[in-house]
Amino acid sequence: MEKYAEYDAFAWIYNEYWGRMPKGIEPIIDKLFFTSLPENASVLDLCCGTGQLAQILNERGYEVTGIDGSGEMLKIAQENSPSSTFLEDDARSFAVNKQFDGIISTYDSLNHIMTLNELKVVFRNVYKSLVNGGLFLFDMNMKSTYTGHWNGSFNIVEDDHVCAVRATSQPENRLAQMDITMFMFKDGQWKRSDLTLEQTWYREEELIHALREEGFSGIKTYPSEDFQMQKGRMFYLCKK
Repeated sequence: MEKYAEYDAFAWIYNEYWGRMPKGIEPIIDKLFFTSLPENASVLDLCCGTGQLAQILNERGYEVTGIDGSGEMLKIAQENSPSSTFLEDDARSFAVNKQFDGIISTYDSLNHIMTLNELKVVFRNVYKSLVNGGLFLFDMNMKSTYTGHWNGSFNIVEDDHVCAVRATSQPENRLAQMDITMFMFKDGQWKRSDLTLEQTWYREEELIHALREEGFSGIKTYPSEDFQMQKGRMFYLCKK
């Protein structure tokens, strides 16, 4: 878990400014995922962040478990979705004592997995953690997102917090990087934290092949523009 300690300082900012994403894609999840799950299904939210999606799942009547590598993210997640169960673990090595009817991972969480071999390990863990016939839904940013949108900077400035974000991409290396500097005013003083997030991208055919190698079938892909979203994100749905 040491690898994820630097995400802890980002948890509050993430919850405040990026936490609304699950609500925006709820209609997509509804169409692709919810309609195929049994009533009162057990669902694992992999890389659950601060728990907004877990709460949406909970409100639908599902039994929800969330896994994330950041303890601070999970503290906020428990506040956002008190009826869910949260576990601090790594998507590449998580082990649970049950199998789920569905597993979901959203908001380009799996773009943080920097090699295809490691991503295959994630897929293998997901496969083992599903019941027979269980569903796996995830999204991934495509190359166009990074080359078109991860080249610039923006700032958030409030009375008690400041956040400066600079994004860059290296298409030749399939590398995208977001450098984040945060200042939080607490206990009468400003505290600085720095975080560098790295993401990569994979071709659609690479991901489909990797899913098949790990045993998944019925693989379907849905580009984000099919749902009136900005181009550059692909949704993948498959079955054990």
